[in-house]
Amino acid sequence: MKVGVSGAAGRMGLITCEAVEAANDLELIGRFAPGHGADDPAALADCAVVVEFGPAATALDNVARWHSQKSDVVVGSSGFDRHRMEELSDLWGEGPGRCLVVPNFSLGAALMMWLAEKVSPYFTAAELVELHHDRKSDAPSGTALATAERMKPNGQRAVESSESIPGARGAEVGKVWVHSVRLPGLLAHQEILLGNPGEMLSIRHDQSDRSAFVPGILLAIRSVSSQTEPVTIGLEGLLGL
Repeated sequence: MKVGVSGAAGRMGLITCEAVEAANDLELIGRFAPGHGADDPAALADCAVVVEFGPAATALDNVARWHSQKSDVVVGSSGFDRHRMEELSDLWGEGPGRCLVVPNFSLGAALMMWLAEKVSPYFTAAELVELHHDRKSDAPSGTALATAERMKPNGQRAVESSESIPGARGAEVGKVWVHSVRLPGLLAHQEILLGNPGEMLSIRHDQSDRSAFVPGILLAIRSVSSQTEPVTIGLEGLLGL
């Protein structure tokens, strides 16, 4: 399978290039990384699958280009919230090809999001804390947004309290308060806290190395063309969840 990587000079792009080159059934035929010596998008013209890791500001335009050349696309760029997903679905239409948007390629993170969605209706309120390294440019993370938007705690909204300093309670996403931490020494961590009177449940995922992304990246590349819907989200369907 011929594969191209957009955003190939970034951390995730480099990991993806290395993973594809090491796979016996995949061939890396092109890289697109404007400003890093790979400025020509035509390098990806013959790809069966393009993996998009470009910046959030350009990712949607990039996906439109790969769609126009009839490539399947795996999107790993941050920033694809509900509104951008609607734009992407409008852009993609009924095809041709398939588009898979993956907020987090870690298999453990996929299971964490699935668990949070399943258990949240049994709790009155929920809060989410995501912690990342200090070089991460967006907050909240795409994983946090995707998790919170899927959760439906059994309350009218997240528990309210007055703020003596604006922003102290975080940001409300649906019915969930989301808090972002950025510090050196962290990589990628997320904890979901769910509460009922007299009890609390926590779901936490900790990632210590980016090698955790590789199995999910390869699974997405190999499986995107077999998806039944033009645009799908997450690895859960690929894992049979």
